[in-house]
Amino acid sequence: MSTSLSVFTSDLRLSDNPVLRGATRSAERVVPLFVVDRGLAGTGFAVPNRVAFLADALADLDAGLRERGGRLVVRRGDAVAEVLRAARQADADEVHIAGGVSGYATRREQRLRAALEADGRRLRVHGAVVTAVEPGEVTPTGKDHFAVFTPYFRAWLQAGPRNALTAPRTVSVPSGLRSEPVAAVASLAPGSPSPGLPEGGETAGRRRVRSWWRSGLGSYADRQDDLAGDATSRLSPYLHFGCLSPVELVHRAREAGGAGADAFVRQLAWRDFHHQVLAARPDAAHADYRPRGDRWRHDEAEVAAWKAGRTGYPLVDAGMRQLRHEGWMHNRARLLVASFLTKTLYQDWRIGARHFLDLLVDGDLANNQLNWQWAAGTGTDTRPNRVLNPLAQARRFDPDGAYVRRWVPELAEVTGSGVHTPWRLPKAERDRLDYPGPIVDLQEGLARFRDARE
Repeated sequence: MSTSLSVFTSDLRLSDNPVLRGATRSAERVVPLFVVDRGLAGTGFAVPNRVAFLADALADLDAGLRERGGRLVVRRGDAVAEVLRAARQADADEVHIAGGVSGYATRREQRLRAALEADGRRLRVHGAVVTAVEPGEVTPTGKDHFAVFTPYFRAWLQAGPRNALTAPRTVSVPSGLRSEPVAAVASLAPGSPSPGLPEGGETAGRRRVRSWWRSGLGSYADRQDDLAGDATSRLSPYLHFGCLSPVELVHRAREAGGAGADAFVRQLAWRDFHHQVLAARPDAAHADYRPRGDRWRHDEAEVAAWKAGRTGYPLVDAGMRQLRHEGWMHNRARLLVASFLTKTLYQDWRIGARHFLDLLVDGDLANNQLNWQWAAGTGTDTRPNRVLNPLAQARRFDPDGAYVRRWVPELAEVTGSGVHTPWRLPKAERDRLDYPGPIVDLQEGLARFRDARE
């Protein structure tokens, strides 16, 4: 009987999975394989929050395969060596895997192709698995990628996603293949995850979709920036790990229709936009996409205060504390805290990007790094010197202070909009609060940034 390998990476799902479908269609038997890759230790991926979510996702994937007569085969070691070993043991002619855009994924694919071809086997790389539209599928005339979102979005809409695929009804796995327990993934990152971490896996992701589709999709266009309302989809972790298909979500949103669905589709396109930028410019993960000649300041005390949520600006601090508790942060808060670090404090964006990757369960290299560059003005933003004022942002997106009171309990008893400016409270009241004063004057920070950039 013919056999193929379906190597799971960032596509931990059964529904609309071209990798698994490709493997099941090309052979009578399939080895669903996940490698606990020791090479990830040097990439920054293996942190407690993402590893905990990954463990959930793998357990759910294994359960889904068992319902279809199969199982997940887990190996631990070098990804290329373990895939080749499994292919030999199963006598598999083909190995199927999703395409990636990070430098690590690209190098892994190159090594894997060379190793398999030298062994008389074929590698099949599938596109539009992690994204709705494959990076490089739409390009401007004479260039390899779009550097501005709006024209990319127009081309993206015209291209449209491929058709969604159903999950296979049965998965026949060869007997006798050894497997590590799914829990072996915990060895990637010892340590405790954030207490508010969501449950991982396709089952949990689809449950979240059903719930939010009923309660949040219709109003998304109006409420996506409402910090206290918490009206965003919270699907980003499931998209990052491939527990949900962006192709399927685009189709479902278009079927639902309306302003909320249109706004949601636009956010999925932003995700694809960053992937196509990183695919074309892999060094943008660490180097300025558009250098501005910045001479970043180095103030460890300021960075420490920012990380701890003790800057003295309540909306900034609320976002940073949500990140630490949930391994996730509202998108509006992400923009604000990034602007505050890179422009108000004028600290290197890479410091913030690394801190986010240390904690975010949805810590995707393309979206994290390029959103940080957007906020710092070194990326694709067409207004690179814009600065988000935390007080103006508070008036617009947390006018009653509910978001701040939730995440900065020291200020929970401060009434009204004064919660955003505790330094203006009467001295006796201010002295009772275990909360610092502002670490920087906003106008001084703005002037310093403008002087440096100009």
